[in-house]
Amino acid sequence: MPDIQIRIINQSSNPLPAYATPGSSGMDLRANIPAPLTMNPMERMLVPTGLFIELPDGYEAQIRPRSGLAVKQGITCLNTPGTIDADYRGEIKIILVNLSAEQQVIQPGDRIAQMVFQQVIKGQWLLADELTNTERNQGGFGHTGKQ
Repeated sequence: MPDIQIRIINQSSNPLPAYATPGSSGMDLRANIPAPLTMNPMERMLVPTGLFIELPDGYEAQIRPRSGLAVKQGITCLNTPGTIDADYRGEIKIILVNLSAEQQVIQPGDRIAQMVFQQVIKGQWLLADELTNTERNQGGFGHTGKQ
């Protein structure tokens, strides 16, 4: 039984996203395209999935790259993880980029990303005049040195 139920409209000819194994965190999303897409090196594209979802309040869907696509073809998702808010009702589209040195082809129905559902905790600002000190304080990127 799923932890949350999510309404979905599938306007593609692809099967509904599903978990590949019982231990999978994400569901694979597929390209809903009429013909192959050729991506040049460093080119980015917005690829439709044909999917529309309705998330319960207090949840988001995160769009993440697929490791196999990244290692085999050099294709990954930009804006990662991408966030689908609970009040968004448009088509899920995936921002892909070809980081390889060669042209890459996305075929209709290819698995192009994965979607993970997360509960959202909203923060509230507490206006302050100062913050507590820590050992790190304002130390930024690389402040601990290279070990």
